[in-house]
Amino acid sequence: MQTYQAIKKRYSCRKFIKKSIPKDLIEKLVDAGRLAPTARNIQPWEFVVITEEDKLKEIASIVETGRFIGEASCCIAVFCKDTKYYLEDGSAATENILILATDLGLGSCWVAGDKKPYSEQIRDILGVPQEFKLVSLIALGYPAEEKPFLEKRRLNELIHWEKF
Repeated sequence: MQTYQAIKKRYSCRKFIKKSIPKDLIEKLVDAGRLAPTARNIQPWEFVVITEEDKLKEIASIVETGRFIGEASCCIAVFCKDTKYYLEDGSAATENILILATDLGLGSCWVAGDKKPYSEQIRDILGVPQEFKLVSLIALGYPAEEKPFLEKRRLNELIHWEKF
């Protein structure tokens, strides 16, 4: 699949079939995250891969907007050192993972982490040091259904040349 097609096809998948994701694909996803652009090349990220069913369910029980994480095959928690641009850097890494997941035939969903009430609990469960902030939780798995393309605003409705 070409990059543009993966971007167009990507959607937030919240229903997964029970099928594990091969380790090499998970490593490829994390590799895509680490290759994201980063301010001043600081690369503040760390990625925690969760595949144990009990831990996925524990996380799902804490994250009210991410209950579906308990049904996912994998969750990648994106943490960043508390640097000036940690949120931008971690978000870029998250987006790279989401796009590659689509390209690999996986469903994914970005669950917010930054400044959420559960972020401290997730950090404790995963044994992450205090100097790291949770940017996102990425639920991953083989989709249980294909969603039709959701209509987006048309380009000519939002593009502005030279001024607003």
